[in-house]
Amino acid sequence: MKPIAILAKHGKSFYFASFFLGNDYAASAAKLYKFCRFVDDLADGTEINKIERLQNIFLCLQRETCQHEDTLEIESFLALAKEKNIPLIAAQELLGGMISDQTPARFDNTKQLLRYCHAVAGTVGLMMCHVLDCSHKDANSFAIDLGVAMQLTNIARDVLEDAQMDRRYIPSEWLNLTELQSEPSGWVDASIDKRTKISSAIEQLLNLAEKYYGSAEQGIALLPWKSRFAINVALRVYRQIGRQLKEKKYCWWQGRQIVSVFKKFQLTILGLSVFIPKKTPTHQRKLHESLIGLAGVDSH
Repeated sequence: MKPIAILAKHGKSFYFASFFLGNDYAASAAKLYKFCRFVDDLADGTEINKIERLQNIFLCLQRETCQHEDTLEIESFLALAKEKNIPLIAAQELLGGMISDQTPARFDNTKQLLRYCHAVAGTVGLMMCHVLDCSHKDANSFAIDLGVAMQLTNIARDVLEDAQMDRRYIPSEWLNLTELQSEPSGWVDASIDKRTKISSAIEQLLNLAEKYYGSAEQGIALLPWKSRFAINVALRVYRQIGRQLKEKKYCWWQGRQIVSVFKKFQLTILGLSVFIPKKTPTHQRKLHESLIGLAGVDSH
């Protein structure tokens, strides 16, 4: 399947935003998405040897060459990385995040949560920054923030699905009840009181996401003019998922929130605000205190 078709099928919010990128950038962004989707599908799949395959892909990215069953996917990504000067350490950390997901998630604290969000999404923001030919020295920091914000939104949106797979990304320090910490598979049938405790944690997730969305929104001013509008639309559409969760009183047991086509068009119109001139933003270093040592993160 062609990259743009994969984007249309699996990444509807990003596909919608890609219409505003222009053909060349949209094609490159779709290639990056195709690789990330391939790795994600492998990580979430049922193949017996998937951990071995993920580890082999990691080694291929280290060696910058590949000779096994996933060669075509990896070589295609390596060609894109060479063309766009994408730091392969970001892709390696993405693989590391996918490998870590092979054991049921059980985070203890906010730092672990944020480092995971960086691994599986902040790295994608970093790579996308290169795909869009953004050369400003501070752009990477804001791109990482957008990835982190989106992943926090994903976690808030998918609490029910993750619980059914015995995954708990909400840090245990946010949850006071022992039974909620250890057995997420039991959340589905939890009492109203326990559901409310989880809803409060989801609110905390989305409040944290808002800090990173706010930073990322400022950073859009550092992107080339050609891509600012598309990224602003993607940010607004994804952010809307959390806002709809809030409107629904964080009723996570009712299933996923989906942004309607009509709402996407409303957000697109609001996205025109990106063309209002803004001063060059300064990144809030505090947002990356938990991420020091990871790809694209400056040391303090």
